[in-house]
Order: sequence, then structure tokens, then C-alpha cells
Amino acid sequence: MAGPFALIVITLRYLFACYVRPFGRCRKCKGERRIRNRIGRGSRYCRRCDGTGLRLRWGRHFLNYARRIHRDGTR
Repeated sequence: MAGPFALIVITLRYLFACYVRPFGRCRKCKGERRIRNRIGRGSRYCRRCDGTGLRLRWGRHFLNYARRIHRDGTR
């Protein structure tokens, strides 16, 4: 019986973390904002995060979606 309860606790904890810290490090550039070229010594800004090093977590996408549904449904 501990399985479903543990899953619920982990899910709620992750959603709370997404609420408190909505951004995580970009997986492509690992939060460094720049990607090194394969050939040569140059680098360029990461296209996934637009050079910020941060990406919106998927849990925060879900919270924004739920908030948008609630906001549009109560008008």
C-alpha cells in the first residue's frame, strides 16, 4: 500500500518544486549558455534556451496550463 501513497507524495513534491523554482538548467548547454563548435575553438549561443541557460520545467508547463484552464473557465 505504500506504493501509491509514495507516488502521490513524490508528484506533489515535484509540483511544489516547479512552483517555487520554475526554471531548470538547459539540457543542451548544461546551463552554460553557450555551445562549443565541434571543429575549432569557437562557440555559439544555445538555441534551445536562447542563451539564458534556463528552460521552463515540464511541471511548470502543466501548472501554467491548469491555471489557464481555470482562468478561462471562470469568466
